[in-house]
Amino acid sequence: MQPRTYLHDLLVSTIFTEGLDAEMDLWALGFSALWITGADLDALAPAFHLDLATRAPCYLSEILDHNIDDGSDWVAEVNGWIGIVPARSDEEFLLSITEDGRQALSLSMNIQGREYFKYARDGRMVVSFSPTWPEERFGDDPHALDHLMDGLRFQITDGGVLDDRVEQYESISSALALIGRITETDIATDWFQARHSRIRPVS
Repeated sequence: MQPRTYLHDLLVSTIFTEGLDAEMDLWALGFSALWITGADLDALAPAFHLDLATRAPCYLSEILDHNIDDGSDWVAEVNGWIGIVPARSDEEFLLSITEDGRQALSLSMNIQGREYFKYARDGRMVVSFSPTWPEERFGDDPHALDHLMDGLRFQITDGGVLDDRVEQYESISSALALIGRITETDIATDWFQARHSRIRPVS
């Protein structure tokens, strides 16, 4: 049986490979990832400033070095969804790229120790919340994803029962599992462990 923090731990071990700072975590890195559907990569490239002529095979485990070296983003395509790491996660940008019926999912962590999950569709924010405190949800339809959250554990304490604490890493794992359910993909094998592409920014 996999631990409840499995997806978080897998992401960390994938991003921070041998030779990189073992003390760094996703929050210190400023990790951000975006998944979008409803448009192909040719249509999305200008918004992300991607030079598609520079596309080359790449695993997620290799992208941090390439991003530091030349600004490359990791770009993956699975089941009609395009995943990009790193990617902008501000609300204004998400609303702009989801116009005309597109959908986007964002998971980000910042150096202040905060994390955010956002789901935008057709130019509006459907729901956004912090995985460690999902009781406070924002957006046009805060409960739009409730039917996909069954069995996932987000909050730091579960119903106030201290011996059933939900740690921060488990909350992130639950957010990643939710993204897998929405995209109908396997977050581990389809995204984190699969070879996709790296693409440099337009110069």
